[in-house]
Amino acid sequence: MVSHVKVLSNRVEDVSSLEAWRNSFIKEGMSDEQKGLAVWRSVVTFVHQDSPPKEYLQADDDVVDPMKLFNVYGYTYCSPNAASVIALARYAGLQARGWTIRAHVVPEILWDGSYHLLDASLINYFPKPDGKLASVEEIVAAVTAWLAAKPDYKANDAKLREFHRADGWTGWKNGPDLLANCAFYGQDGWLPAGTHGWYSTMQEYDGSTLFAYETAYSLGYQVNVQLRTGERLTRNWSNKGLHVRMDEDGAPGCATMKVGQSFLRYTPKYGDIAPGRVGNGTLEYDVPLADGVFRYSALKADNLACKADDKKDPAVHVQDAAQPGLLEIRMPSSYVYLSGELSFKAVVGNGGQIAVFLSDNNGLEWKEVTTVTAPGEQRVDLKPLVFRRYDYRLRFVLKGKGTGLDALRISHDIQHSQRPLPALAQGSNTITFSAGPQEGTITIEGCTKPDNKGKQVLCSDFHPVLNGVEPLFLRVSGTPAEATFPIQTPGDMTALRIGIDYRARDKQDAWDVSASFDGGKTFTPMGRCEGPAVNFAQVLALSDIPAGTRSALVKFSGTQRNTTCILNLRINADYQEPNGGFRPMKVTYVWEEGGIEKRDVHIASKPDETYQITCESTPFMKSLILELAP
Repeated sequence: MVSHVKVLSNRVEDVSSLEAWRNSFIKEGMSDEQKGLAVWRSVVTFVHQDSPPKEYLQADDDVVDPMKLFNVYGYTYCSPNAASVIALARYAGLQARGWTIRAHVVPEILWDGSYHLLDASLINYFPKPDGKLASVEEIVAAVTAWLAAKPDYKANDAKLREFHRADGWTGWKNGPDLLANCAFYGQDGWLPAGTHGWYSTMQEYDGSTLFAYETAYSLGYQVNVQLRTGERLTRNWSNKGLHVRMDEDGAPGCATMKVGQSFLRYTPKYGDIAPGRVGNGTLEYDVPLADGVFRYSALKADNLACKADDKKDPAVHVQDAAQPGLLEIRMPSSYVYLSGELSFKAVVGNGGQIAVFLSDNNGLEWKEVTTVTAPGEQRVDLKPLVFRRYDYRLRFVLKGKGTGLDALRISHDIQHSQRPLPALAQGSNTITFSAGPQEGTITIEGCTKPDNKGKQVLCSDFHPVLNGVEPLFLRVSGTPAEATFPIQTPGDMTALRIGIDYRARDKQDAWDVSASFDGGKTFTPMGRCEGPAVNFAQVLALSDIPAGTRSALVKFSGTQRNTTCILNLRINADYQEPNGGFRPMKVTYVWEEGGIEKRDVHIASKPDETYQITCESTPFMKSLILELAP
């Protein structure tokens, strides 16, 4: 198992994790204003305003982790977008808050003693005459003052549009000076994406709706590409119409748009050289059975022999017929699963069988997928069990003399954003390859809304012990109030990372977070999540873990005077891969120049390498393929 495989180009910033994002956008010596603008620019760069992706994993159903939005999707609408600005600003050490205005949600960031609107969703902010950026309340004041003199324009979309387009689409310049002097409006009064214009700003900031509001957000996702012998990850600068809401209405408009055109017309200004925004790729695993290599990455391989062991068929088979053979395979992905197919060639001995089970809660529970009692090729649609998931496990229980597998293949369509892929440009491109640390992650992340059962794994599916805590939003309901989650790793644990989005309305409301590595005898404090906060998120981490640890208890102890609950929760347990290490990696770039397909195949023989790819003309990017070298 080779972990944290990363390919970067000098043309695209690295946003594969919160740390990578900070290194790409937040530079030493920046002022708070510069940091705030860098936060805004990063969200504008990687998240387009569109119909939101929904995983039904978070409290609001929408995806609200900024790094997941950057890497997996690349689009959402205003409230998760505002939450991303707030989350990243706080991660950069700034204070931030959110507002709901009419038909819109926006963020503000504090510097120099005052708050400033930085709307990455509709791509604007408003400089005042002194050059300082206006706050939401200052924009509302400017708009309402103008409307007070022209009351028949308030909340009148038709009249505002007419005023906007008057005099050859220059009428809008006769509106409030604060808006007239905003450089984000084009000469025609439209904002950069062309979805909203001056007339909509005049309605959003008309003061009819104005209250402090903060969208809940989640933290802790990161890209960790892990590859085994026989496994291949293909990420495409294209899509075939698949997306996370394809079984319901909600296809993003940008799925069929080209960069630089339509509502993506603004993205080249922010460095976008991808052909589009929504990407579909594949994760494929042809499990190497006959030579026994599968054992190095399997979670369990008990009472099994392979052809290399005893020269017998099939490729892998039950060793002692008096006992069942057991094979467990984990399928982690950095990108959301949209489909899944399991195919295998079954060999079934007299009276034998092969039963297949699947777990989407880290092996705590298993669902029967199929049972085979006759030999032959088998194909199983896994989509109903893995749709919207990022990790699951397969268990094969083989019974009977001569029973085994001659072939085993697992394949998925995935969704990813095209924007952060390491694209090429005309001229010389510097490609940086890296691999490591050789660690995997077991994650507990489930929805805190029991009503989402069937759509997504729930927090309760990870078997927490709840005392004085309700399953809905993990709300404190008694004293003492504790929610304790068990977590196990297949290798020695190296760190615990927790992303918690919580509500603690009163200053006396709080969550204390701690971890135990001795079965609950003692707990090590990880941090305190204090009020008052309607919604607030923190990242807590602990790396001082006893050697040889493979299980932990993570405890959330709640104190409540008003309202204390957890809206979104992600527990990551990083661990040393038992058979992790570097193997040479094959990196294949595919693109076109003038309709002619080009390929660059590079074998990375070291865990850190830099090389060049030269494009004679502007490339049209096609695919990036990663697999272990033969």
